Amino acid sequence: MQLLVNVDHVATLRNARGEGYPSPIEAAEVCERAGAEGIVFHLRKDRRHIRDEDVYALKKGVKGTLDFEMAATREMLNMCVEIKPDLITLVPESRQELTTEGGLNMPGVFDDFEHRVFPHVRQTNIAISLFIDPNPEDVELAHKLDSDAIELHTGTYANARSEPSRNAELERLRKAAEQAHELGMKVNAGHGLNLDNLGDFIHYVPHLNDVSIGHALISTALFKGLENTVKEFLEIMEAG
Repeated sequence: MQLLVNVDHVATLRNARGEGYPSPIEAAEVCERAGAEGIVFHLRKDRRHIRDEDVYALKKGVKGTLDFEMAATREMLNMCVEIKPDLITLVPESRQELTTEGGLNMPGVFDDFEHRVFPHVRQTNIAISLFIDPNPEDVELAHKLDSDAIELHTGTYANARSEPSRNAELERLRKAAEQAHELGMKVNAGHGLNLDNLGDFIHYVPHLNDVSIGHALISTALFKGLENTVKEFLEIMEAG
């Protein structure tokens, strides 16, 4: 199981003042030095945090897994083919949202992904992951597309307000992970995971490959330091 750190919010803080710092590139270096196995970034159409120059710098500087989160636009597909990250994670994207709010509408995107998106990316050796909700139908559609991996949306679990709803979502995630594994896809996960809920998640959900954590890790780092925070998340993962 790998920890991939999302550095988007370091770029958000930088952009708030336009001073050029803090640097998401330097943050990526610190995270990898502390033991993270890779870095995630989401280049949005409105460039609200990560910018084009960051993408090129991350490609040059990241030593572990580089995961390019993106909407399946022509612009992003062309850039990913040029940059050649290790992995792209296709996500839904809306200008109005503060952050990604849920998994892909798999029935809605299936034809476009089958005939346009996947053939475009398959010109390269870049692995493809689909950010989906833990629904059996969505896992099956990901398999039909011959996706290399899925990333399970853990936001509903993270935001559950009662123990029964939390446990029910954990069970959905477990079943989706089992299904994806049986179909030969890697199982990644992310969204809303933090120091309080990560342990239960990785203890209950099997076959996890990459766990992507951004907002909670960067927020905690304000008080504990980035290197210390990465190590604390890693301790939980190693204990799980």
